[in-house]
Amino acid sequence: MRGRSGVVRGLLALGVAVIAAAPVGAPAIAQDESGFQTYLGELSRQAAAQGVTRRTIDAVIPTLTYNARVVALDRQQPETAPNAPISNFEPYRVKHVDAARISQGRAAYQRQRFRLQKIENETGVPESIMVAIWGHETNYGRVMGGFDLPRALASLAYEGRRRDLFASEFIATLKMIDRGVPREKLVGSWAGAFGGPQFLPSVYLRLAEDGDGDGMADIWTSEPDTLASIANYFVNAGWRKGQPWGFAVSVPANLDRAALVNRSTAPRCPRVFDRHSRWKTMAEWRALGIVPQTRAWPADNVQATLLEPDGPGKTGYLLTGNYRVILDYNCSNFYALSVGLLADEVER
Repeated sequence: MRGRSGVVRGLLALGVAVIAAAPVGAPAIAQDESGFQTYLGELSRQAAAQGVTRRTIDAVIPTLTYNARVVALDRQQPETAPNAPISNFEPYRVKHVDAARISQGRAAYQRQRFRLQKIENETGVPESIMVAIWGHETNYGRVMGGFDLPRALASLAYEGRRRDLFASEFIATLKMIDRGVPREKLVGSWAGAFGGPQFLPSVYLRLAEDGDGDGMADIWTSEPDTLASIANYFVNAGWRKGQPWGFAVSVPANLDRAALVNRSTAPRCPRVFDRHSRWKTMAEWRALGIVPQTRAWPADNVQATLLEPDGPGKTGYLLTGNYRVILDYNCSNFYALSVGLLADEVER
């Protein structure tokens, strides 16, 4: 835990039993609760200024109490040093593109095939990509979190490190209620993501879709709504119909990697994009001796970057603009590669 006081360190040195006997956190928690209740007044004013109805404000805000657990979880999130070494991808791939996730994904794929085909025809987002995102985010709806969203988000906003973000997301939950989402539906992860796609409230308001036609985008219990919402996110992020996300390749040992270094700086998560080469067409990559491992070449004019997540001599990947759309969902090369690879396995 970061920010541990000298008093707590001293008590830890005396043993767990002493801590259990002395409720050292009680005064701090009481102080936090008092400050939290005061802060709720500010959140109430902000919500009203953004058009949330008085009925919703009065129904939700008086019921909220401070949740120290979500604040502790937020503070425990690891921070990566800018120059920290990056681990190999293969151990992550083995864990996240495993036999169970593949078999469950194939079952979900077949179960929703009629709707998936319809969504792909309308959006251009491949059926298998929708299923793979669902599988990675919530294990096909099995793990979606049990935290009360308004309480968690208000507590995180009160804590203050990312106040603007969490206050905005808290107000978005109130807008969801104004739109007709039942209060009891507002349950999800400690950081505010929820439902099969793990949307934040602001993303739900913009992009959630009613995939089964019942009048509500129920991404908690409706598989069609979950899949349609994921597809709508990808359309909004710029998915290009008919292009693959990428594919595994063999890279010749004599490839001049220095000549391929990307010289531009990405404005968002630069450590992710710094690992990509500069863009070249498929025809240019083929001329450099790159060989696909499992699929045919796309059209010669399709642009791609090269990523070698485990270093030279191991499997590399040519990645199209659609890979960048997966990164928009979660800006991690390991995540995006695993989504693409799981999608490939699901549709085999």
